[in-house]
Amino acid sequence: MRADLLPEPLPLTERDFPLAHPSQPIDPLHRPVRGDLAHIRCAGQIFVPHYAVPMPHHVGADGAPLRRLGRVDGDVLTTLAPGAVFNVLDIAGGWAWGQHDDHGLVGYVAMTALAVA
Repeated sequence: MRADLLPEPLPLTERDFPLAHPSQPIDPLHRPVRGDLAHIRCAGQIFVPHYAVPMPHHVGADGAPLRRLGRVDGDVLTTLAPGAVFNVLDIAGGWAWGQHDDHGLVGYVAMTALAVA
């Protein structure tokens, strides 16, 4: 289509991009938000390129450490009990990033310790 035949775009106003209140600090241990991804419930509150719907998984019979980073030497935040629900938001390199259902801690669990709920 020729550009001269396209309708004139409507002008943007300050109502199109409201800043209703100051940004609020994000607690990375309890709020499932990274620079590239956030839990779908954060849409409209926090701007990131992608939002994910959680995929519930159960922790295996041996339990699993919940780590701050997705690697074996990452600090252990807590140990998840066998059968606990871990809501996976992203999987990469054998690690699942998400949030523990019981106390809301956010971190990484090895995929080998999880099974789809």
